[in-house]
Amino acid sequence: MVSRRLAPFGVTIFTEMTALARQAGAIDLGQGYPSWEGPAFVKEAATAAMRAGNLDQYPPMAGLPELRRALADQYAGRLGRPIDPDSEITVTSGCTEALAAAFLGTVDEGDEVVLIDPSYDAYPVGAALAGATVRRVALRKPRFRIDPDELSAAFGPHTRAIVVNTPHNPSGRVFDDEELTLIAALCVRHDVIAITDEVYEHMVFDGTHRHLATFDGMADRTITLSSLGKTFSLTGWKVGWAIAPPPLTAAVRAAHQYLTFTVPTPVQAGAIAALEGGAAVIEGLADHYRAKRDLLCHGLERAGLTPTIPEGTYFVLADHSALGIGDDRAFCRWLIEEAGVAAIPPSVFYADPAEGHDLVRFAFCKDDDVLTAAIDRLAGAV
Repeated sequence: MVSRRLAPFGVTIFTEMTALARQAGAIDLGQGYPSWEGPAFVKEAATAAMRAGNLDQYPPMAGLPELRRALADQYAGRLGRPIDPDSEITVTSGCTEALAAAFLGTVDEGDEVVLIDPSYDAYPVGAALAGATVRRVALRKPRFRIDPDELSAAFGPHTRAIVVNTPHNPSGRVFDDEELTLIAALCVRHDVIAITDEVYEHMVFDGTHRHLATFDGMADRTITLSSLGKTFSLTGWKVGWAIAPPPLTAAVRAAHQYLTFTVPTPVQAGAIAALEGGAAVIEGLADHYRAKRDLLCHGLERAGLTPTIPEGTYFVLADHSALGIGDDRAFCRWLIEEAGVAAIPPSVFYADPAEGHDLVRFAFCKDDDVLTAAIDRLAGAV
């Protein structure tokens, strides 16, 4: 039997839609994984490290020292302060495990956690595992901006943490200085921890990504999370990290040691190569995905949908209501069965599913010929 804490979540919509798509032979624009391989030099570094030996046993629980130093070097500039690789960085099994460790290490039963909807489904699950109550604030179409009054009302005497995902999945928003300044002020006023999911930090097309940890009062109360998977198209490697001041790092590690204990050594060796030699990949990332964003959004418009042009990430939300094919779940089933294209119904990302009924989420981290074929199928079905 499923525990009472997890029973409300059930089988994820990703699992359901992926299974339907495979059965129908649909083009998968639902799950956010690139349709190409990651950089060869990263894989070669991991392979060479395995052939050299000494990688068969447990690495340090917090991650290989060389990887933590590479992360400290990169994030010192981004966060505007020196970072101690020994006491402030934890390598995790992807950002999903980093999220779980942050929740379990810092949140107690009876605490409250603020989530910004539509929110990645691991957030409410992580809060539930920690025994916390969730307070949710909705971003609404077409602008998907934070409502200051609603966010302020979500904070109270029992608030322990807020999860901030920017660039934001699935809306594609890059939160601006006004929104982040408000979040920082509320965290300081209520003595709240910020858990920031920044896995799309290098995929910004409009605006500028700002790390919440750099805002006034936030350096000592922010756990900054990111990963290798999205930036380097290595989602299957599951290499993530949590960067935080020593007290919060100790809390993350207290949970991490019992979740996965450590991350496989060979992929950490590859991650070192990616961080030390991947500047060109990072520099070209935004232009690479901007072109794919424009290709897909133009195609969706041609098919009668109304996309909200994303400022970042590799997802786009589109309003499908003009086509008159039911709510988001009905529309996604129609997409698979009639158009041969898979997408995600975003109502599952809201506390109030009605907020997402008119929307559908597509991923554009696919080769251009895949996107073009999906667009043609959709236009033909419409």
